[in-house]
Amino acid sequence: MTEIPDIKAFNAGIVDEFRANGGKVGGPFEGGNLLLLTTTGAKSGEPRLSPLAYFTVDDKIIVVGSYAGADIDPAWVHNLRKNPRAHIEVGTSAYDVIARELPSAERDVLYPKLVEQSPVFGEYQQKTSRVIPLIELQKA
Repeated sequence: MTEIPDIKAFNAGIVDEFRANGGKVGGPFEGGNLLLLTTTGAKSGEPRLSPLAYFTVDDKIIVVGSYAGADIDPAWVHNLRKNPRAHIEVGTSAYDVIARELPSAERDVLYPKLVEQSPVFGEYQQKTSRVIPLIELQKA
């Protein structure tokens, strides 16, 4: 797994590129749907910014708490569980959202459909024993 400072530097570069290019980025995310999620730190109360891949399903924005198949949920998932109010940037739009973690039955139906679109999420689920959460971001 990449060292945390490396992840922070990598993410900072993605954020800069996203904002400089109206939501478009190159490299491993080129052509993909990417958004910037700002949560409130569960412990710190400070703003936390995460670039995330997202899916649009039935006009709903869905993000995947995969953490590349790590055995823990990413920090942004913990932050949203503590405070579901957040802010997103999608393309050149920015607005507040309320996060809703999909309940098991809903998640279990949707996850395989997301894997069909992006098989890497199936690989991530196979790497971990935890159930990777799906979060819907609804406009506030």
